[in-house]
Amino acid sequence: MFVKSFCCALSGIRAVPVAVEVNISAGIGMFLVGLPDNAVRESQERIRAAFENSSYKMSGRKVVVNLSPADLRKEGSAYDLAIAMAILGATGQLDAEKLNRRMILGELSLDGSVLPIKGALPAALEAREQGFESLILPGENAREAAVVQGIDVYGVRSLREAVAVLQGTSDITPTRIDLKKEFEARQEQFDGDFSEVKGQFQVKRALEIAAAGGHNVLMIGPPGSGKTMLARRLPSIMPPMTLAEALETTKIHSVAGKLGGHIGLLTSRPFRAPHHLASQVSLIGGGSSPQPGEISLAHNGILFLDELPEFGRNLLETLRQPMENKSILVSRSRYAVEYPANFMLIAAMNPCPCGYYNHPSKACVCPPGAVYKYLNRISGPLFDRIDLHIEVTPVSLDDLQTRQFPESSATIRRRVMAARDRQTQRFGESGIHTNAMMNSRQVKEFCTLDAASSRLLRDAMERLELSARAYDRILKVARTIADLEGRSEIGPGDIAEAIRYRSLDRSNWGGH
Repeated sequence: MFVKSFCCALSGIRAVPVAVEVNISAGIGMFLVGLPDNAVRESQERIRAAFENSSYKMSGRKVVVNLSPADLRKEGSAYDLAIAMAILGATGQLDAEKLNRRMILGELSLDGSVLPIKGALPAALEAREQGFESLILPGENAREAAVVQGIDVYGVRSLREAVAVLQGTSDITPTRIDLKKEFEARQEQFDGDFSEVKGQFQVKRALEIAAAGGHNVLMIGPPGSGKTMLARRLPSIMPPMTLAEALETTKIHSVAGKLGGHIGLLTSRPFRAPHHLASQVSLIGGGSSPQPGEISLAHNGILFLDELPEFGRNLLETLRQPMENKSILVSRSRYAVEYPANFMLIAAMNPCPCGYYNHPSKACVCPPGAVYKYLNRISGPLFDRIDLHIEVTPVSLDDLQTRQFPESSATIRRRVMAARDRQTQRFGESGIHTNAMMNSRQVKEFCTLDAASSRLLRDAMERLELSARAYDRILKVARTIADLEGRSEIGPGDIAEAIRYRSLDRSNWGGH
């Protein structure tokens, strides 16, 4: 007897429909075809044990399972439940007609319980797109999948519950969530606030500009000056994600298996801080079973690289292409997948190996040339792609003991959101959302300068020996500064401030 059920495979952050075809004929044994990996091949033993412990019978005849399309590699254990259901339908223990309108996903334990899977949200989106009436999947993934409106999502805990849902004899109801309430619930929850940061007014100004225009930042300063503390509070002044951004970010974390069972939708911008010993695969993605890397997990949020020179030079060079393209294409011999990677890079570093070059009170003990050598661990092209370079000095005792409270994150965030609104109106439906994303044509159109501003920038280019890419970066930052002030035209003051944020481009910085 021939029966078909449906599930899906993951390709990047998309789900691809997969038909599970089961045919029972004369003979013995169970055979899985359709490019299954080892985890899929092992499903037959899990299914046999789950049947036995759930009071179902495995066919004593020859069972052939084909996962179609056969040229798409199938990986992971999410196919167990769909295969089990198709076998039950083929052996008459389940009404096979009821398999046609449902997508089924889940890993089976030996006792018949259903374990959580990766990629529930992309699966739900694809199921709705393909016109399925409902989606049956593990209970721990139900809230995640229920974010998708227009399809019934049933969360089950066991094989018997899944059968009951299909037969219509279960009291399990579709999981429902209020998407608007879910979206708005945690948008204002942050781990830190800028009001907790004493002093550092220049650095906070630079981070406000970065948040307003989506610019990359490098903070350089001695240990204990507050670089990490400032970086971790940056999400509190960034604009809230739109619903489209939240869905796309949640899809990436869903594919990576980073969502907990209680989370339906990620509403806060991600903040990822990989260690400097991270591998290239963990940073950019890929692996034997492709997974998104840290740069994709930071999509629509922040990638924080602390102790930047301690990262391998080759590792840092892999960031150059995704910083420009806002995506990463991982190509291997067996696959090619593309992951989004629209992140803000926030990096921090000491000015020298001992950490105290340019310190106001502690002497640097590094030998001559050590500062230049330390900075040279980071290539010039990568420096060019970082819009704002800011020197962070230790907080003075007067600032630490002041009883005046600095501006709160909420106050700064309102200015940032007003600047972002101006950029939204400027760029319209062009696909560009921030000043940092402007291409050369848009820089020429929206960053026009008067004579004084043009002369100031020309002098800085010649004196500081800046590159053509740095020229564009200065114009973009100046455009953001003007947006924060509510001005349509870029003035000499905006250009001067933007030039000050190119400190590491100066030929005499660090004694070289």
